[in-house]
Amino acid sequence: MTGSETTEGHPRKGGLATLRGLVPFLAPYKRQFALAGVALLVAAGATLAIPYAFRQMIDLGFGAAGSRSVEHVDRYFLALFGVAVVLAVATAARHYLVSWLGERVTADIRNAVYRHVVTQSPQFFEITRSGEVLSRLTTDTTLIQAVVGTSISMAIRNVLLFAGGLALMFVTSVKLTSIIVVLLVVVILPIVAFGRRVRKLSRDSQDRIADASAMAGEILNAMPTVQAYTHEAIEADRFGTSVERAFATAVKRVRARSLLTVVAIVLVFGSIVFVLWMGAHAVIAGTMTGGELGQFILYAVLVAGAVGALAETMGEAQRAAGATERLLELMAVRSPIQSPENPLPLPPRASGGAALVLEDVSFHYPSRPQAPSLVHLSLVVQPGETVAVVGPSGAGKTTLFQLLLRFYDPQEGRISLDGVEIRSLALHGLRGAIGVVPQDTVIFAADAMENIRYGRVDATDDEVIAAARMAAAHEFIEKLPQGYRSFLGERGVRLSGGQRQRIAIARALLKNPPLLLLDEATSSLDAESERLVQGALEAAMAGRTTLVIAHRLATVKKADRILVLDEGRLVETGTHASLVAMGGIYANLAALQFHGAG
Repeated sequence: MTGSETTEGHPRKGGLATLRGLVPFLAPYKRQFALAGVALLVAAGATLAIPYAFRQMIDLGFGAAGSRSVEHVDRYFLALFGVAVVLAVATAARHYLVSWLGERVTADIRNAVYRHVVTQSPQFFEITRSGEVLSRLTTDTTLIQAVVGTSISMAIRNVLLFAGGLALMFVTSVKLTSIIVVLLVVVILPIVAFGRRVRKLSRDSQDRIADASAMAGEILNAMPTVQAYTHEAIEADRFGTSVERAFATAVKRVRARSLLTVVAIVLVFGSIVFVLWMGAHAVIAGTMTGGELGQFILYAVLVAGAVGALAETMGEAQRAAGATERLLELMAVRSPIQSPENPLPLPPRASGGAALVLEDVSFHYPSRPQAPSLVHLSLVVQPGETVAVVGPSGAGKTTLFQLLLRFYDPQEGRISLDGVEIRSLALHGLRGAIGVVPQDTVIFAADAMENIRYGRVDATDDEVIAAARMAAAHEFIEKLPQGYRSFLGERGVRLSGGQRQRIAIARALLKNPPLLLLDEATSSLDAESERLVQGALEAAMAGRTTLVIAHRLATVKKADRILVLDEGRLVETGTHASLVAMGGIYANLAALQFHGAG
C-alpha cells in the first residue's frame, strides 16, 4: 500500500463525511465537549448582543436630549463593557477546552494507530513502507489536531453567528435581509465547487509528503550502503525531486484555497455592500432609523465574517478529511494472522522441551504466489532434540521459522506444538514459548541491560547478567564506558556484528523458552567468539528443543539430526556422517566448505 493507494476492500469515502470516522475517538470526552459547547453558546450570544447595544446607544442615547442622553450613553457603554467581559471569559474557556480536546484526541489517535500497526503480520510490511506509516502518525494526526482543537469550534461558532446574525437581520429589516439571502445562495455555489477541488488537492498533497517521508526513512536506515557506493548525491537528488513534487502539489492546494477565499470574500462582501447602499437610502427616506441601520450593518458584518471564516475552516476540514481518510485506511487493515476467539492453552512445560510436528505443510508468500517456499513438508521433532536445517539459499529454511512463529499461515497442512495445532493457540502464548536468535540482529536504542531484558521484561538485573554470561557477552559489556548501562546507539551502531549477535543470544536465553530457533546464530562471530558462543549455545540447548539454521556446517555437526531442504522440499535427513556417506546435496556442501577450509 503506497501513499496513493487505498486499502483493498475499503474504498475511499467522499468529502467531509470521512470525518465521521473520528467519532469513536471523540465519544469518550462528551463532558468536555458539552462544556465547550456551553462556552461557545455564551460567547456567540455575547457577540450577537453587541449590535443591539449599539442600536440602543445610537437611538436612545445620541438621539435623546439633555441629561437623559448622558444617562443612556453611560448605561449602554457599561452594558457594552459587561458584554465584552462575558465574551472574553467564554472565549478563553472555549479556547482552553477545545485545545485540550485537540491534544487529547490526537494522542488517542496516534496511540490507536500505532497499537494497530504493531499487530500486523509481516505481510503488511511487505507492501507498506515504515516511513509512510510515520507520516500518517505525525503529519496526518497534526492536521486532525488542528480541526478538533480549533476548526470544529470555529466552525460551530461561525454557524451560530451566521444563523443568529441572519435571524436578527430579519428582525431589523425583512426586505434588506431577503435580498442578502438570495445573493448569498448564488455566492455559495462556487464556494462549494472550489471546496471539492481543495479536498482532492489536500489528499494528493498528503500522499506526496508521505512518499517523501518513506523515501527518507529508507535511505537513512541504509546510510552505510549509500555511502559505500558513493550515492549520497544521487539519493539527495531523488529526495529533492520527491520534495519538489510534494511542494508543487502543495502550491496547487494553496492556490486553490486562496482562490476560494478571494471568491468567498469578494462575493459575500459585494452582496452586503449593495444591500447596505439600499439601507442608507432607506434612512434618508425616513423608513429606517440610524440605530437600526447601524445594528443591521454590524449584523451583516458578523454574517459576512462568519461566511468568510467558514470558507477558511472548510479548507482546513477538507485537509483533515484527507488525513482522516488515510488514517482510517490504515486502521481498517486486518492482519490475516489472528489469535482464535477461544485459544487453547499449551500443556505444562516438560523438562525435555517442546515437541514439534509438521504435517504435509505447503506455503508460498502472498506476494509471490507462483513461487512455493515449502512443498509438502512433514517433520517430527522430539522434545529435547537438536535439529539442524541446511540447504542452499532460497531453500525455505527461514520460511520454516516464520511459519513456526505464525508470522504466516501455511496454505496447506498443519503445525503442532506439544500436540496443539498452533492456529488454536493465542499468538502471545505460542510466541512466548519460542526463543529466536535471528540472522539480522535487532538492537534497540537503549542500554545493554534493557536490550537483553527485552527477552523477559520482568527479569532482574542478576538474571540479565547471568544470561549475558551464558552468551559470552558479559566480558565485552563490562568493558563498555558505563557497563550494562551503556547506550548502544540506534540499531546497535556502537557494537561490532559479533557483539550484537551475542546480545541477541543473551536475550533469547533470558526468555528461557522450551523451543529455541537459531537462524545463523553464529554467522557474525569471529573464530574465538564463535567458540565461546557455540559452547554457551550447547549448554542452553540442554533441556529444550532446538532448531538451527546454518550455512556453516561446522556449527551443526553435533546436531542430533540434520535436515536438508532444497527448493522447499525435504530431500535428505540424517546425521553429519550418514549424510556425507550418502553423497547427496549435503555431501557436496560439506566438501565445498571443509575442503575449502583445508
